[in-house]
Amino acid sequence: MSKFKGVVPPVVTPLNPDFTVDYPSYTRVLEHLIGAGCHGVFVLGSTSEVVFYDDKARREIIEHSAKVVNGRVPLIVGTIDPTTDRVISHAKIAKAAGADAVVVTAPFYTVTSQPEILDHFRYIRDAVDVPLIAYDIPVCVNVKLQRQTTVTLAKEGTIIGLKDSSGDDGNFRYALLDLAAHKDVFLMTGSEIVVDTALLMGAHGVVPGIANVDPHGYVRLWDAAQRGDWALAKQEQERLCRLFEIVWVAQGRVSGGASGIGAFKTAMKRLGIIDTAFMPRPRAPLNQAETARIDEILRATGLLG
Repeated sequence: MSKFKGVVPPVVTPLNPDFTVDYPSYTRVLEHLIGAGCHGVFVLGSTSEVVFYDDKARREIIEHSAKVVNGRVPLIVGTIDPTTDRVISHAKIAKAAGADAVVVTAPFYTVTSQPEILDHFRYIRDAVDVPLIAYDIPVCVNVKLQRQTTVTLAKEGTIIGLKDSSGDDGNFRYALLDLAAHKDVFLMTGSEIVVDTALLMGAHGVVPGIANVDPHGYVRLWDAAQRGDWALAKQEQERLCRLFEIVWVAQGRVSGGASGIGAFKTAMKRLGIIDTAFMPRPRAPLNQAETARIDEILRATGLLG
């Protein structure tokens, strides 16, 4: 089985007041996740707010991540950009820095067909000798990685795995069935409130944004599932569902991405993991009333005294 499995959080990127990366806080985030027993880290994904960083900042984040992680767990790097050649450039940088794998979405902004998406992944594979993980996130890229596209890429060896953040659990289940005989291919869910269900279906892991706040909970859930203790896994999942409600606290006042990631950052600041909860412009941070509501949820789920 692939070394890519278990709990692999997409890492939050803390910012300074001038919107540069707060590297002391970022280091604490990585240590927080590794120390909790997470099985890998995924940097420069959607939760990392990758699209807000230029090439120089991305390179610095990758290199800093590699230095801190230092081979203790697999380092997975997002190489997300609208076009094939730009993704290839990011992937070369990630490989040079020591990434164990890179994450690639379908092209976006331009409308791309499924055959063109197949070629997109193949071009990247041919250009850079680094394992590719497909990322299905239609809410951001506005195109779905169809079942046959994912299965074809996996069976031909172009990709080694899938991170599914589509919310289409039926499609995810069919992909698991289609690829059940391919033990070197892994499929992970990004649907953090149904992890117990996904693991029962046969998912190889989870990529939960809210694990930045509570990685121990997801590790406990994973461990319970591996033991076949589904009652305990369900109990832990339901507590994490209550925690996940922080993502809706600011919804309606700010965008969905700002509400979710802003809630993660706010909670992490309240727990002393990071120093600030700044958001990249034009995303807005949470206000005092919203922060107070997050405190209530943190207390109710046992994270804040």
